[in-house]
Amino acid sequence: MPAADSISIFAEGTFEDQIKELVDYLAQGHSDEERATLLQQFQDALTVQEGRKPLQEDAERTKSVLTLVLAEVKGLGEGSEKEIEGFFNLLFAHLLTSFPADAPETKEHVLKLLQIIASSDARPTTRLRMYVLSNLFNALPRRSGLRLPVNEALIRIAASSDELEQLSLTLPEVEKWLSEWDVSQEQKTTYLKTLVDTFAYEPATSYQYQLAYVKSLPAASAHDAAVDVIASALRLPLVFDFDALFRIDAIVAAKDNDIYTLLQIFLNDGLTEYNAWVSSHGDILTKHNLDGSQLERKIRLLSLTTLAFQNIDRDLPYSSIAEVLQVEPSHVERWVIDVLRTGLVVGKLSQTSQTFHIVRASARAFEREQWQALEKRLVAWKSGLASVREVIASAQKKNVETAPSAAANGVESSTQQTQATAA
Repeated sequence: MPAADSISIFAEGTFEDQIKELVDYLAQGHSDEERATLLQQFQDALTVQEGRKPLQEDAERTKSVLTLVLAEVKGLGEGSEKEIEGFFNLLFAHLLTSFPADAPETKEHVLKLLQIIASSDARPTTRLRMYVLSNLFNALPRRSGLRLPVNEALIRIAASSDELEQLSLTLPEVEKWLSEWDVSQEQKTTYLKTLVDTFAYEPATSYQYQLAYVKSLPAASAHDAAVDVIASALRLPLVFDFDALFRIDAIVAAKDNDIYTLLQIFLNDGLTEYNAWVSSHGDILTKHNLDGSQLERKIRLLSLTTLAFQNIDRDLPYSSIAEVLQVEPSHVERWVIDVLRTGLVVGKLSQTSQTFHIVRASARAFEREQWQALEKRLVAWKSGLASVREVIASAQKKNVETAPSAAANGVESSTQQTQATAA
């Protein structure tokens, strides 16, 4: 969905001409008698009595005429898709020009139009409805609170027809909108919850909105949402960054919940601690729809990641890996390949030497211990670079010293050759 404000572009002609164009569209499908009555009504409304200023200069009369037009909009009309989109674009342009963007009557008119456009009528196509609403969304000022209900209507229409991908919604874009829209915090929170539920069929996307949603909640009412986020993070096979969760106040506030203890294990501990927790909290897994085998896989991969982080630029024997993972050495390669696929660790297996050389590894948490490890590696790299500089400086010095000697030998050799030629 385009994020930039659109510029209202009217069709050619005066205000009266454009109103007549709108009314002619509305009159389609009416009986001859109804059509004649409708056209006469607007003809009378557009007539300027002698001595009065032109209609386009009379703000109150233009608002009155446009209100009459809006009252006649009871459906999407009988036109083609191009005519439908053109009709509503022209109508939106006049609406947002004639009425203040933040006026209660503007909101009333917009909400009525939303209901009409988002109705369950099978005609026109879903995509046309989305185009029409997208045009309205972009026509509204960036800070307008009306962008929220328009976007919600778009989401409902798209979701009902499996067209959500057409909206191209992203969390950064949503967060930007929420920072702009002039709506209450409660409305923002409700909107984020709508996104969580709407994208439930796509758990990874829903999880991103869950994080935003729980951050938007008051601490006093965030407990259940925080527990749900923890469960989602543990449940999703590709979520390994648990450190970020501990930076969310609402999640830390849920520390008395048993699942919070499990989250701490996935941040800091290994398979032994996990198995001990499961032995006394097995019912918690069932309560939160957590798959024990999936969790066991994740804790093994995280344990291997910790081992790799502690041994960057070293060769890890298969036996050391097998000990941490509590598997047979013959299974080590399978687990290493699995962790490589997640991107948590980068390295190279050697079947010949039965080792795994660690090139890079992620830190499960970045606290004092990790900073110290990073400091040691930086000091080692600095020392290595210093040695390289010394070697280069030594080579340069040697070249400078040997250059004059080589030049002198060259002159002597040239002189000898000249003398020999003369002789």
